[in-house]
Amino acid sequence: MGLSLEGSRLLLEGGAALGLDLEPHLPAFARLYELLMEANRRVNLTALRTEREVVVKHFLDSLTLLTLPLWEGPLRVLDLGTGAGFPGLPLKIVRPDLEITLLDATRKKVAFVAEAVAALGLKGAHPLWGRAEALAHGEHREAYARVVARAVAPLCVLAELGLPFLAVGGRMVAQKGPRVEEELAPLPRALALLGGRLEGVHPHSLPLLGEVRNLVVLGKEAPTPTRYPRRPGIPEKHPLC
Repeated sequence: MGLSLEGSRLLLEGGAALGLDLEPHLPAFARLYELLMEANRRVNLTALRTEREVVVKHFLDSLTLLTLPLWEGPLRVLDLGTGAGFPGLPLKIVRPDLEITLLDATRKKVAFVAEAVAALGLKGAHPLWGRAEALAHGEHREAYARVVARAVAPLCVLAELGLPFLAVGGRMVAQKGPRVEEELAPLPRALALLGGRLEGVHPHSLPLLGEVRNLVVLGKEAPTPTRYPRRPGIPEKHPLC
């Protein structure tokens, strides 16, 4: 069963708060919700169980990325640590012109994303299973105009995992909660090593809940040295800052 009338109302109301008309996309979001709930009964994909939680904290939270003026024209995007497909699947539904690779190291989650991509007929959405530390040294290196990451790791770790995927001139956006200052303080040291810079921190309120969130934008100024990212597990155990 897809979204209820109340769930659809919440989605439309929250979308309007973000400046988005989501009515044309209601069938896709309803189907995505149905797929997520059905799969979540078989495997643990998300801790969010209620319709309101999924609509607000998965769908709408993902779409807050579109409030930034970084999405003009078709772009190649990497969703780093997509989990059950967030923020990548909502972005793709609303912006079908984006070519999005949805990367995660957990096979069951990538399997669900592949199922959702097929069921929703999302062309130009590419589920990818593997470790960022390994894939960033292959054909995906410096191949993306945008990298997005939601609730994956501290900023010092995210920078090492994400910036190598970005082409010079690209942007990485990390979705963070209200307490981001402590992560920002040591970040310049890591960015100096990785060829990046901090472009801005954009606070906003999550629609319908009013909870504070931050979008941290990192820019890619120079090619990332080939030694980064380091071997799997090392960035988390020994962050650059």
